[in-house]
Amino acid sequence: MPSAASHPFFSMHRHGFVRVATSTPRVRTADVAFNTEAVLAEAARAHAAHVDLVVFPELCLSSYAIDDLHLQRAMIESVEAAIARVVAASAALSPVLLVGAALAREGRLYNCALVIANGRLLGVVPKSFLPNYREFYEKRWFSSGKGLRGETIRVNGEDVPFGTDLVFASNQLPDFRLFAEICEDVWAAIPPSSLGALAGATVLCNLSASNIVIGKSDERHTLCRAQSASAQAAYIYSAAGHGESTTDLAWDGQGMIYELGGLLAQSERFALEPELCIADVDVTRIALDRLRSPTFADSADLAFASLPKFRTVAFDHVPASGDIGLTRPLARFPFVPDRADKLDADCFEAFNIQVDGLMRRIASTHAKSLVIGISGGLDSTQALIVAARACDRLGLPRTFIRGYTMPGFATSDGTKSNAWALMRAVGITAEEIDIRPAATTMLKDIGHAFADGQPVYDVTFENVQAGLRTDYLFRLASQHAGFVLGTGDLSELALGWCTYGVGDQMSHYAVNAGVPKTLIQYLIRWCANGQFDEATAQILLAILDTEISPELVPAGADGAIQSTEAKIGPYALNDFFLHHIARFGQSPSKVAFLCWHAWRDAAAGNWPEGFPEDAREAYDLATIRSWLEKFLSRFFAFSQFKRSAIPNGPKVSSGGALSPRGDWRAPSDASAAVWLADLEAGVPKG
Repeated sequence: MPSAASHPFFSMHRHGFVRVATSTPRVRTADVAFNTEAVLAEAARAHAAHVDLVVFPELCLSSYAIDDLHLQRAMIESVEAAIARVVAASAALSPVLLVGAALAREGRLYNCALVIANGRLLGVVPKSFLPNYREFYEKRWFSSGKGLRGETIRVNGEDVPFGTDLVFASNQLPDFRLFAEICEDVWAAIPPSSLGALAGATVLCNLSASNIVIGKSDERHTLCRAQSASAQAAYIYSAAGHGESTTDLAWDGQGMIYELGGLLAQSERFALEPELCIADVDVTRIALDRLRSPTFADSADLAFASLPKFRTVAFDHVPASGDIGLTRPLARFPFVPDRADKLDADCFEAFNIQVDGLMRRIASTHAKSLVIGISGGLDSTQALIVAARACDRLGLPRTFIRGYTMPGFATSDGTKSNAWALMRAVGITAEEIDIRPAATTMLKDIGHAFADGQPVYDVTFENVQAGLRTDYLFRLASQHAGFVLGTGDLSELALGWCTYGVGDQMSHYAVNAGVPKTLIQYLIRWCANGQFDEATAQILLAILDTEISPELVPAGADGAIQSTEAKIGPYALNDFFLHHIARFGQSPSKVAFLCWHAWRDAAAGNWPEGFPEDAREAYDLATIRSWLEKFLSRFFAFSQFKRSAIPNGPKVSSGGALSPRGDWRAPSDASAAVWLADLEAGVPKG
C-alpha cells in the first residue's frame, strides 16, 4: 500500500475535514499569569495533536467567577498583557485559538471571545446576552455586545475587528469558516450563531462558563445538538472546569462537539487534569448539506433583508499534511440504528414505518388479499413479517396473506424448506407453484439453448424464471382480488440488481423499496428477538444464516451456489457507498477514504449491537476501490431506468430513498464518467 507521504488520498484535510478541540485548561482563580501559561500549554498540546481549532472556556485568562475583580484596573491591564503573550506564542502554533477574556472599550467592559491565529489577533466577538438572574449578575460588570456591528477595538495598540458580525474564514481549508458566541448566547431564543451560520460559518463555537447543577449537562446537550441541526453546522461547546471559584457554584468542564445534530465527541466531566476533547469535523459535508436545503438559503435571505452583511476575516494557518488519521465516530453500517440506548425504539420505528405504509395501502385499495412470493431469502422474509404485523394491527387474519413459493431450476432444498417453514409459522395461506415446466416451455418457444439440453445459464435463462414468478403473482392477485407485495430492497435498486418490469423491480406496492439490505438483516434479527413467537424466531435466524443468492443458476460442479455478493460486492460496502453518495453527494475519493477508515480493521471502532462476532469483516483499500468503481458504474450509468419506474413504497431512513417522486431524481441515460474520473485521480490503486 502506498505510504501516507506518497499520496494525498491519506490526508483528512484533502477530504474536507477540520480537526477541532475543546480545551478545559487548569486555571487558578484570578491568577492571570498562571491561566495564560495553562492556556498556552493546552494550545501546544493541541498543536502536537494536529488540531486546527481550539475553543477555550469563557473568560479563561482571568477565570470567570471573580465577580467585582473583573472591574479592577490591575485585572483589566493584566488580561490585556496576557492577550499579547498568547498572540505572540500563536505564531509557532498551528491551531486557531478561541480564548475568553474581558476587554475595555469606550468606557465599557465586554465579555469577549478572541480569535487568534498565526501570530495575529484576528478579531474580537463580544457576548450578546448577559445573564442577570439566579446566580448570575453579569450586567453588574459587562456591557452587552448585541447590535455591535462594523466596529473595531484597540488591543495592545492595534485596531482589530470588533462585533457580533464576524465570520473567520481559512485561506487554506475551503469551507472552514467559524463563528463565536459566548455561553448564554446559545440559551437565547435566537442565538447569534444562527445568524453566523446563515452568513456562511460552518463551525459554531461557544466559549462557556456555565456552572453545573443537576440536569444541566443534558440541557446543554439538547441546546448544542439542536443548534448544530437547525443551523446545519458543527457546534463546539467548551465550559469552565476545575480551578474556577467554588464560593457559591461548581463547574464540570463539559466539552462537546456536534455536527449536523450528531455527537462526535465529549470530554470527561469533573476532571482534575486539563481536558482536550478532539474530533474531526466534516465541513464539506456541512456545505453540501446546505446546498441541498433551500430552507437554509431562504432563511439567510429573510435574516439579512434587514441586517447589514457580515464581515469576513480571512486567516492563514498551517494544517497538518499527510496521514494524521481520522478522529470521529464512523458507522460501518450508516443505515443501521447504532444508538445502544435507543436501539429498540429505532428498530421499532423503522419496522413500523413499513407496517403503517402497508396498512394504509390495504385500506385504500379495499383489497381482499395480499399476494407475495416467498423465496426463503431475506427480502421476502422482511416483506412477509411486515405484512403479518399489518394484518394484526388491522384486525385481519393472517390468512389474508397468500404466500407462494415458486421453485425454479436452482432452488435449493434449504431455501425452499425455509420458505415453507416461515409461511407455516406465520400462519398465512401458503401454496407452491413449480415454475420449471412453464420456464422450459418459454425457453423452448424462444429458441434458447437450454431447452435443447445445453447448460447455458445466461441472463435470458435467469430472467425467464424471474419474469414467470412475477407473472404468476400478478395473475394470482387478480384472481384473489388483491395486490402484489413487492420484496425488492433499496440496495438492489441502487445497483440495478433486479429484473425490470417482469421481475422483483415490479409490484403493486414495494414495501422494502426504502430499506437497504443491511437494515433488512438487522430488522429481521430484531424481530427474532421478541417480536414474534419462538418458532418463527428460529426460522428467521436460519434465514439470516443463508447465503444471499438469486438461485437462478444451478450450483456448479463443486457445489458452489450462485452468490449475489460475489457478483456485485458485499452489501456492507455497497450500502456504505450508497449512503454517502446519494444522501450527502460526497465525491467517490472521499467515500473511499471514509470507507477505508471504517472498514480496514475489524477490531477497531464500534459494531451494531448484537452483530455476530464471526461476521465481522475487514476490507483493504484495493478491495474498497474495486467495488466502489463497480458501484459507480451501476448506480450512475446502468440502473436509473429501473428506479424511474418503481412502484410506491415508504421511505424509512433519513439516509434517503431512491424514488423518482422523492429523494432521488436523475436521467436514465447519464454517464458515470465524472465519478469514475474522481475515483481514478483521487484513490491509489496499490
